[in-house]
Amino acid sequence: MLLTLDDFEPAARRRLPRPLFGYVSGAAETGAARQDNRAALDAWRLVPKVLAGVEGRSVAQNLMGKTYTAPFGIAPMGLSALMARDGDRVLARAAGAAGLPFVLSGSSLTRMEDVRDANPDAWFQAYLPGEEDRIRALIARAREAGFGTLVLTADTAVVANRENNLRAGFSTPLRVTPRLLWDFAIKPRWVLGTFVPTLARGMPHFENSDAIRGAPIISKQAMRDFGRKDHLSWDHLALMRDLWPGKLVLKGVIAPDDVGRARALGCDGVVLSNHGGRQLDHAISPLRILPEARAQAGDMALLVDGGIRRGTDVIKALALGADMVLVGRPLLYAATLGGQEMATRAIDILKTEIHRNLGLLGLRSLSEVGPDILHRV
Repeated sequence: MLLTLDDFEPAARRRLPRPLFGYVSGAAETGAARQDNRAALDAWRLVPKVLAGVEGRSVAQNLMGKTYTAPFGIAPMGLSALMARDGDRVLARAAGAAGLPFVLSGSSLTRMEDVRDANPDAWFQAYLPGEEDRIRALIARAREAGFGTLVLTADTAVVANRENNLRAGFSTPLRVTPRLLWDFAIKPRWVLGTFVPTLARGMPHFENSDAIRGAPIISKQAMRDFGRKDHLSWDHLALMRDLWPGKLVLKGVIAPDDVGRARALGCDGVVLSNHGGRQLDHAISPLRILPEARAQAGDMALLVDGGIRRGTDVIKALALGADMVLVGRPLLYAATLGGQEMATRAIDILKTEIHRNLGLLGLRSLSEVGPDILHRV
């Protein structure tokens, strides 16, 4: 039964080929960073109040001048269209219909223009190299596509050591081996429901890594298209601020000083994130940094991701200073199982939990959520 976001993971494991499930579920090296995301949430307990009159409560949240129906959005996830049929647009439409933010990954296999058509309020997240001409060109393309919010992910300067991907048979570029073919063949529902319809439109390419179409997922050029990110610096962020007229968000920040620096450069928001534990092993959970980051952020929007699975997780993050959380893996798992309908079901589960838990805490709106409802274990 699919009653919680956690329920979607084992169901997706049964549906997806082992290499693809391993790519989505895995973390870097020992997985310590991903584990800390969960441990940081479990380190807090909630202190409810009673007889507070919670009829008519609302979980709507304002963020960067827009009101959303709940305080969470869908995080950027690369290769979504390989996991779920038309996964990028499926998740974009589900978020749009639910009145939530959706962030399109720069390593997606669907043209940003097509996703923007599916959800006019979608955000675009870029993996930018430290090359000014390519930065200018990609920003010009995103502007032309009509995006209003641009997200720069800054924690991928060096390729992470994802040993689990190699053990599961996944690589970038995707290498067609007898083992991979066997892993695909024993998952006929995924092959017939996702892989065959995707291949029928042609070999998937990385569509948004640059201003022009990127390499196919089986080409060695794919890694080179994401190259020279180790050159990216604060000067490039300043250039982006000059070039981009819309909202600018910096993702992959953990150090509080970096939050303050982003604010000083004119960012509209930051996403505290250790990339779901997929980059630096033993990186601290962003939740542990939230109060210090809030002090540096001032009135700048502060989002956080990593390990959010329950409504109580969302409320804990808000109580520690976040304005919004982003949720990734469970919503992609849901899309692999049943497209937009199942993604909407997952969204409704989390939204219902937040609404219920707000009432059980004796609160009527998210503006009443603060550190006074928390007690550290």
